[in-house]
Amino acid sequence: MSEEVKIAVEEVSTVAAPPKARVDEADASGERRRDYLDGFLTAKPAEPAQGEPGGSVYDGIIEALKDIYDPEIPVNIYDLGLIYGVDVTDDGHAVVTMTLTTPHCPVAESMPAEVELRVGAVPGVGDAEVNLVWDPPWDPAKMSDEAKLELGML
Repeated sequence: MSEEVKIAVEEVSTVAAPPKARVDEADASGERRRDYLDGFLTAKPAEPAQGEPGGSVYDGIIEALKDIYDPEIPVNIYDLGLIYGVDVTDDGHAVVTMTLTTPHCPVAESMPAEVELRVGAVPGVGDAEVNLVWDPPWDPAKMSDEAKLELGML
């Protein structure tokens, strides 16, 4: 514990500057090299797949879901937050995962069938399937701002 730590101090009058980064602006022929951003800036964005968000089939399914209204609440089931997921495969198989406001909802038997019927009618959908889930349970926080505004909650 009684070890003494010695610190060496060196006084310096000047320090050499670090070397500067150099970018060769021209190759040996004297011509400017092609800008690496040229290809990036001229590239067109890739079209989303039909079953991905932004694709025609996916957007058609969302529009169909927005046409279905809860009979007790004047808001469509998509904005109400009852749709938990929409998956579309490349061969047109659509799977909609949804819930209802409560397990004792009066339309618990008819609503999933109506969703399946409407989604199956979207052009590009070959087969529609609806999975009714109760976990996580629905709550008003899942509603879109438009739905909250419609119901006077905002």
